[in-house]
Amino acid sequence: MGKLIYLDNAATTKTAPEVVEAMLPYFTEHYGNPSSIYGFAAANKEVITGCREKIAGILGAKSEEIYFTAGGSESDNWALIAAAEAYAAKGKHIITSKIEHHAILHTCEYLEKKGYEVTYLDVDEAGLVDLEQLRASIREDTILISVMFANNEIGTIQPIGEIGQIAREHGILFHTDAVQAFGQVPINVDELHIDMLSASGHKFNGPKGIGFLYIRRGVKIRSFIHGGAQERRRRAGTENVPGIVGIGAAAERAERTRIERIGKEQEVRDYLIRRIESEIPYCRLNGDRVKRLPNNVNFSFRFVEGESLLIRLDMKGICASSGSACTSGSLDPSHVLLAIGLPHEIAHGSLRMTLSEEITKEEADYVVEVLKEIVQDLRNMSPLYEDFIKKEMAGK
Repeated sequence: MGKLIYLDNAATTKTAPEVVEAMLPYFTEHYGNPSSIYGFAAANKEVITGCREKIAGILGAKSEEIYFTAGGSESDNWALIAAAEAYAAKGKHIITSKIEHHAILHTCEYLEKKGYEVTYLDVDEAGLVDLEQLRASIREDTILISVMFANNEIGTIQPIGEIGQIAREHGILFHTDAVQAFGQVPINVDELHIDMLSASGHKFNGPKGIGFLYIRRGVKIRSFIHGGAQERRRRAGTENVPGIVGIGAAAERAERTRIERIGKEQEVRDYLIRRIESEIPYCRLNGDRVKRLPNNVNFSFRFVEGESLLIRLDMKGICASSGSACTSGSLDPSHVLLAIGLPHEIAHGSLRMTLSEEITKEEADYVVEVLKEIVQDLRNMSPLYEDFIKKEMAGK
């Protein structure tokens, strides 16, 4: 095909040209420090306020409830650690799910070492949390519930409104990691009873190194970075003005294009899923079929190693990722796939493809043809597949 087909938009997205254009003057022309009092620099303070207002408007929030960070991981760390410390006198029990991003799971592990207790909710085979288990897990000393809006691997969208309502009824803070969801699904923090929300610019065609944390007014939360008076004294450090301009422009673009963009992504997503399921045997779609991010396709292929699959796809100009963590040096498959009940040998053969609105059906056709060939080649080299076929034939 001769060109790159990028199917790893859950990892990062291409910064939109209009976003880059909006950012450029703040590197070379409007480079003043917003904390300075002279007009040249102070003008950037107004620019930052404008970006805050754009994001707040999309979420149905107030501008003073938006705090800029370096990205989703920082926002998640801040929400959990600072809230846990602020409400420690009330209790030290936190509830989350087993399929959270490691920015949440590792932060919970850190808090456990500090004396906090964490309940990790199970999920069903589609990746959805059990609301009854959530209710049963709430204790007198529960201070925080953190459940991701949509899963970064399998794309399952959680019942955030119901979770938020349960938290509100019990007087418990509710945080959601919306890094994959912001810009992809409509979010209103009041309607969904969200107290804190994390997002990251590079997931919706903005720059890397910039994110935000929504903190509902009245939530008691401690400062995360100590120093100057930036971000209303809650996150010190000179503001990343180009990044803030970029995430503001990207958020505005994401909201403006969302309906048309999601329509395109869903059409190609469903087309890709149909072709794979009908043309490649012994595969399994991971995640909920309906409650699913519009651009997420995640399959497990039996008798195939995910790492080998990725390497072969890369040789054909296709960028994707695996549900297996083998590419990071770990022999263990994805914690998400294990949590939804996949055995190790099947979880190891998983492939995540996350689309953008630029991916066409013609490119999807190319991906399926390449995938069919690679999967069959890899299976032909597998003694497990050979034994399986022999047993299948013997049973006929």
